Amino acid sequence: MNIRHTNEKDLDRIMEIYAHARKFMAEHGNPNQWGPRNWPPRELIEKDMKDNHSYVCENDKGQVVGTFFYNEGEKIEPTYLNISDGKWIGSDNYGVVHRIASDGSEKGIGSFCIGWAINKCGHLRIDTHNDNKVMQGMLKKLGFKHCGTIFVYEDNDPRMAFEWIQD
Repeated sequence: MNIRHTNEKDLDRIMEIYAHARKFMAEHGNPNQWGPRNWPPRELIEKDMKDNHSYVCENDKGQVVGTFFYNEGEKIEPTYLNISDGKWIGSDNYGVVHRIASDGSEKGIGSFCIGWAINKCGHLRIDTHNDNKVMQGMLKKLGFKHCGTIFVYEDNDPRMAFEWIQD
């Protein structure tokens, strides 16, 4: 597999992947994270692309099979400034992954994307909905530690906050 920046011709495919992800999440006990708001909106992905924070994962045939947002820096995620029921482990300089999704065509797409992000910065933060047991399981399998609860701007549902730091 390969990770690269998203380009204009990927946009329709990315939106198909997000539609698949919403359906998958609903079928696996997580209908509220993205479903009711038809999240993420196309305009947000276009902004991510413009800001060079949108990435796609291609399989060995060059087909786009996954997508995600990635950024790194100091205090880059405003919703991570306030964490309750715990605390972050590391410093304020970190990478963040959001809106990760795959088309379900191959196993390991999500782990591959997160592994790529970990290799970029060595310190990664990510959050997920309490009902997203699939993502929680993957993060725990990859060695992430549950740090507490954060709240996002899009809704009032709490998110479980996770962190991974290279030894």
